[in-house]
Amino acid sequence: MIPKVCDLLEVSVFDLSLQGIGVARWNEKVVFTPGLLPGETGIVRVTHSNQEACIAILVRQLNKSSFRHRPPCTLSKDCGGCTLQSINETGQVTWKQHHVMEVMRRVGKLDARLLPLIKTRTPFQYRNKALVPLERLSSGLLRAGFYQSSSHYIVNMDRCPLLDPRIDNLIAPIKADLETSSWPINIHGTGSGGLRHLSIKIGVKTGEVLITLISSHNDLMGIRDLAQNWMRRWPQVVGVCLNIQPNPNNIIVGNSTRVIAGRAWIIEQFCNLDLRITAETFFQVNTIQAERIVNLLVSILNASKGSKVLDAYCGVGTLSLPLAAAGAQVLGLELQQSSVIHAQLNAELNSLTSAKFKHVDVSEALSLYLSNSDALILDPPRKGLHPSALTQIIDTPLPQIAYLSCNPSTLARDLKLLTLNKRFELTFIQPIDFFPQTTHVECLAILNSA
Repeated sequence: MIPKVCDLLEVSVFDLSLQGIGVARWNEKVVFTPGLLPGETGIVRVTHSNQEACIAILVRQLNKSSFRHRPPCTLSKDCGGCTLQSINETGQVTWKQHHVMEVMRRVGKLDARLLPLIKTRTPFQYRNKALVPLERLSSGLLRAGFYQSSSHYIVNMDRCPLLDPRIDNLIAPIKADLETSSWPINIHGTGSGGLRHLSIKIGVKTGEVLITLISSHNDLMGIRDLAQNWMRRWPQVVGVCLNIQPNPNNIIVGNSTRVIAGRAWIIEQFCNLDLRITAETFFQVNTIQAERIVNLLVSILNASKGSKVLDAYCGVGTLSLPLAAAGAQVLGLELQQSSVIHAQLNAELNSLTSAKFKHVDVSEALSLYLSNSDALILDPPRKGLHPSALTQIIDTPLPQIAYLSCNPSTLARDLKLLTLNKRFELTFIQPIDFFPQTTHVECLAILNSA
């Protein structure tokens, strides 16, 4: 029996979707029920129904999970950034551990050894970067915040409890300055365009701040005066940049950045190294948790014994450089040439001659570098490994693989193929909570040659 729109159902939630929505079943039909947590029961009214699933709204809650608590942020119901804020820390850890286990079982058909989640020491105030969409209303007022869940509506905000407080304290005054400017502001980049996003990055250990305005054009009269004013008001701001993204699409950061005042980078002290981070640099948003993963990799890959490590999808060398500093001989492979340049600059900045970087497409050229490696690090995008990269790995003898993933589903898919025919043996999976208050979870999988 398929529920109809407006039907009232009594459902019990057993899981959460990746959007933080309660998942229940009614007569074997999946019912998505916002507002209910696992273990909670409620009366819901169906708003959408088809052969696959139903969507319902909560009419009356019948019981309360022991993990439920009051969200510390008043915007949590509207803002799509923190889907787990109504669950306490114990509940979030429990759900993430269960989620990874279920994905490995369901997608990968894997009976993996899953280690306990590495919890964060700072469930709030951990983000070292803010990327804030901007929109000027017809009244002239500025709306700046984060998107509402499953929409492009910007929830206006002045503070965010996930941001490093040194970033958080800058949001409101910068927002006020942008509002009083005469600049056009259009998040979509359509029509006459204008400002689209505000980016603020901080070196967690150094306190240095880089402010970047992202715009569809550079016709922003008075921008240099404003940038210099910001640097005078806030000594921790070492640079103000303008990034140009002229195309009306969902790409946030463009390819062209120029310095308006100060310099184009901050210095972050990461694993006892000095790293330059620019407006365009990808760097993990949770510095402390990223360091914990690197320390784990240094131990697992025997870096101190001079092992030869191949770091595929190396980015700016976040993993490569600390491994080289620990004693490993590291070769990083990366498709984005700008990232390779930044990695090389950071190696020179730290006098690391044992880390080399090449601009190559991993999906095409990985096999050329595998045979001379003791270990392979994989840190691909969310979509996981390209099929050709998987084939090259499977066809080449390799003692050890460390696969770091921000998407348990694509990780499970790839692990299933890597362990097929017992080519590699999955030793363990280590989940890490990089993103408290959200459903996202990072995983490190270690495989050894069978």
